[in-house]
Amino acid sequence: MAVRIRRIKACLNGRREPAEHPAVPVTPAQLGRAARDAVAAGAEALHIHPRGGDGLESLRADDVGAAVAALRAACPGVPVGVTTGLWAVADVAERQGLIAGWAVLDRRQRPDFASVNLSEDGWQELARALAAAGVAAEAGVWSVDDADQAARQPPPGGWLRILVEIPPDQAPDQAEPILARLAAGGAGGPVLLHGEDGNCWPLIARAGRLGLPTRIGLEDVTAGPSGEPVTGNGELVRLAGAIWDAAAGT
Repeated sequence: MAVRIRRIKACLNGRREPAEHPAVPVTPAQLGRAARDAVAAGAEALHIHPRGGDGLESLRADDVGAAVAALRAACPGVPVGVTTGLWAVADVAERQGLIAGWAVLDRRQRPDFASVNLSEDGWQELARALAAAGVAAEAGVWSVDDADQAARQPPPGGWLRILVEIPPDQAPDQAEPILARLAAGGAGGPVLLHGEDGNCWPLIARAGRLGLPTRIGLEDVTAGPSGEPVTGNGELVRLAGAIWDAAAGT
């Protein structure tokens, strides 16, 4: 399945709970509805954090498969990706075993891609396990050091995308040295630029000016660009699309 993104990937839930915003989707049915709204608003790909029956994040094959299948049913043909965040499991070895288990999922249940945070231990083995399971890897790059690692140690088949993320405790212009290092280092794969909370909206505009894809959703922010309430992922995607287009001059 084609997974190239021109403008916007929607990140539907992340680590957030419904207490943080009532539209945060948790169950497969909720994820399906949120995905449909986001795609109708202009999202070209979807990223989710699957949950178990207890509502907690899960990397277990059955939970990943149920969530991915719900998105495929709601949005046929739209690429679907998932997290591999180390916070969701007890340790690196457990994560490695769970990701290896994704190989048993059929095409309807298996994600097209997964994010690999280069700041986490064991990411090299994780990227190889994803390749063995038939899942493409996105590099989660949060620093210049991460950018160096992405260039030095690409996974089998290379990176699908390089996700440059600027956390909310850093200024948006911290993206510049990371982007420069990626350009100089030849990490391979297209770059997607995004931020969280206060950095989210300025970096969407910056991505538009640079002609880079971005992402938006309740994982990254729970309010609009002026702090106004939003109804959910669909509205966030519409707002982000308008900002990206204006910045890009399209």
